[in-house]
Amino acid sequence: MRPVFILMILAIINVVDAGAQVLTPMEVSDPTGQHLQQRYLQALMDIGREIQEHKFPYPFYLSRVLDLDLDKMQAADQRSIEFGSYQNQTVLQITGNYYASYSAQLMTPYQRLRETFQQVIMPILRSEVSHFPDDSEFSAFAVEVAHHVRQKAMGLNAEEPENVALIIPMMAAQKLVDATTDDQRQAAVLEASVFLNGEPYALWLQEGAPSKDWKERNIPVAHTVSAHMPGATEQPAPASGTTSVSSRLMNASLQARIISPAELAQLQASNEDTVERLVHGMAPEAHFLPYAAPSFVAFRQGAYLQLPIATTLDTTPEASRYKLAALAFDEHVSHLVHTVLDYFPQTSSFDGVSFSSIVRTEDGSRSLAVEFFLPFRTMRCFASFDCTGQQLIDSGTVVINGERAALDLQVAEGKN
Repeated sequence: MRPVFILMILAIINVVDAGAQVLTPMEVSDPTGQHLQQRYLQALMDIGREIQEHKFPYPFYLSRVLDLDLDKMQAADQRSIEFGSYQNQTVLQITGNYYASYSAQLMTPYQRLRETFQQVIMPILRSEVSHFPDDSEFSAFAVEVAHHVRQKAMGLNAEEPENVALIIPMMAAQKLVDATTDDQRQAAVLEASVFLNGEPYALWLQEGAPSKDWKERNIPVAHTVSAHMPGATEQPAPASGTTSVSSRLMNASLQARIISPAELAQLQASNEDTVERLVHGMAPEAHFLPYAAPSFVAFRQGAYLQLPIATTLDTTPEASRYKLAALAFDEHVSHLVHTVLDYFPQTSSFDGVSFSSIVRTEDGSRSLAVEFFLPFRTMRCFASFDCTGQQLIDSGTVVINGERAALDLQVAEGKN
């Protein structure tokens, strides 16, 4: 056999092995998903290889079927990485079985959820985020993992599967992976939808258990939608185990979406009366710009109500742009959050508020434009004193003079 032909055979074998966790484009029924599956096939294979090579504390297998026994899992189809369509959004979905067995007597549901999130879902997200920038052609990452729980039933020991699901918008996933502190991670994960056996949970990443009040404030409101992951209906249900993704999975819409001009116009029309009341009611404290009316804008796959305001600071002209932005948030914007929330219900039809401020020093020698894009969920967390101002900043995006900026309030204001 000629050496070149041998090399070709080996190359084909390597490609097949690398793609053992990835569906072929022809198997993806959604047209957009099929296009992305073809375009990013190499990246998907790299993600599959990285997951396969990662050393999980307990055996983990990618799988199109959840809740399989370990002996059946080793012979089952392990291709579960694919793009799919979910509620008119395109997501990259990954499912798998994790053969950790938690004790129901020793671990609460929150502890089991957190353990699987940290041991399995975070390594998967790190791999995914590293291969896709936050301006890619899809909206979110969707991951579902089944683990096991040991408990006593009628005096007998029993072991049952339990499913953890996470849907996280791309920009929130980027913040979560890039986070260096628990506060930053907590702020990022607040933007995700998290489910345990189909029930919405607020994922608590800090030390100790979350308070009952915190859980009640942060569990998202469920919406009645088709209870399956993207593309699950196209996969035949095998005789054993559940379908490619648990039918108990999730029932909330994605927070990240592609916003069209028509949607912005609809938001403007449907919220016109509320915005008008807000402008009149908040005028004394907000200092709205007289030449720029509030409007709805699209920003990084989200829809925001942009409130143009003016902020005057009593500080030295030599202050850095970061100090000016930090002072603008602490002394002006943070005080507006509580009032803005009074005008909108718990379930708003858009993602958050952009406080777009012209920041000036009191003597008029310095000025800059600072935009604070803040999601509703962490605004409410901040207003209820469950999140800090830094967590609110970290969950959103700060733009200074047209450039995205990382803003550490304490460092910028010289308090460290």
